[in-house]
Amino acid sequence: MKFVILGAGALGTVIAAYLARAGEDVELIARGERAKHLATNGVTITGLDDFTVSVKIVEDPGALNATDVLILAVKTYDTDDAIASVRHMDVGAAFSIQNGVMKNQLLAEAFGTEHVLGSVCMIGGAIQADGAANFIMGNPTIIGELAGGTSPRVDDIVQCFSNAQLASLASEDIRSQEWTKFVGWVGISAVSVLTRQETWKFTADPDTARIVVRIVREAAQLAQRLDIPLMPGAPFFLDQLTALDEDGAVALVQERGRAQGKTAPTFRQSMLQDADKGKRIEEEETFGHALSLAKDNGLSLPTMETCYHVLAGISRLSS
Repeated sequence: MKFVILGAGALGTVIAAYLARAGEDVELIARGERAKHLATNGVTITGLDDFTVSVKIVEDPGALNATDVLILAVKTYDTDDAIASVRHMDVGAAFSIQNGVMKNQLLAEAFGTEHVLGSVCMIGGAIQADGAANFIMGNPTIIGELAGGTSPRVDDIVQCFSNAQLASLASEDIRSQEWTKFVGWVGISAVSVLTRQETWKFTADPDTARIVVRIVREAAQLAQRLDIPLMPGAPFFLDQLTALDEDGAVALVQERGRAQGKTAPTFRQSMLQDADKGKRIEEEETFGHALSLAKDNGLSLPTMETCYHVLAGISRLSS
C-alpha cells in the first residue's frame, strides 16, 4: 500500500519510519532544513525503539500524482496551505492525525467526504535537537469510517499499521472516538502550557488537576449538546470524570497523573513543546473552534474561554 504522509513532525516521522521499515511504499513530505536532514541522514527513531530507516523525502508535493492513503500530520494552523499543496492528487483515502475536530471537514472539502476517514492518534513523541523522533508513548491510532461501521479499506490500513508494529484499531464510531480524545486533550493541553510542566506533574497536583477537571467537564457538556456520546474507560475515564463530584474527579486525575509519572515521566504535551520552542500554538483551531460551536449552540464554557484567551496571548507573545 502506498502512503503519503504530509508533515515531518514527531508523529508523521514516527509513522513514516515504522511503515517504511515494514516495507510499505512511503513518501514523507517535509520542508526546508528538516527535509534536507532526513534525506541526508535517514529517519531516526529513539525511545521505545531505536533504528534508522531510509524514507523517500518529498519537498515538492506538486511532483506527487496519487496515493492509496494520505495522512495529514501538520500543525492545525498549517492545514489550509498543506491541503492546498496536495489537492491535485488522486487520493484513495485520507485521514488526519491532528488535534481538534475540524480536520475531517477540511479534508472533505478538498477530496470529497467519500474519501475521508476519521482518526485519533494517541502516539506521544518529540523531535530532538539532533533531528531524531523520540517515540515516547506507543498508544494506538484509531481509524474509522465517518458514517460509522466497518469497511475493508479501514481494515487494510489498520493491518498495515499493525504489521509495522504500530498499535492500531478500527472503530465503528470514530466520531465519538475523536470527540473523546478532544475532550480529554483540551484540559490537559491548556494546563500544560500554563504550568510548563511534564504532564504527570500537573495532573498529580491537586490545584492544577482541578483546572483540568473543569475544562474537561465543560468540553463534555459541548459534546453532549451536539449529541455525541463519549467513550467510557481508559485513557481519559470521561464517564467517571463527569459522574463524580468535583473532588472525586480531581482525585481520579491525580491518580492517573501519578501512574503516568512511572510510565512516561518525561512526556510533555505537543502544545507545550511548541510553546517551549517559541512557536505558534494550536489554540485557535482547537479551543477557538470549540468555543464557536458552544456559542452557536447557546452554551457557556467559562473555564475553557479563559484558558483560550491566555493561550492566544502566549501564542502571539512567544512566536
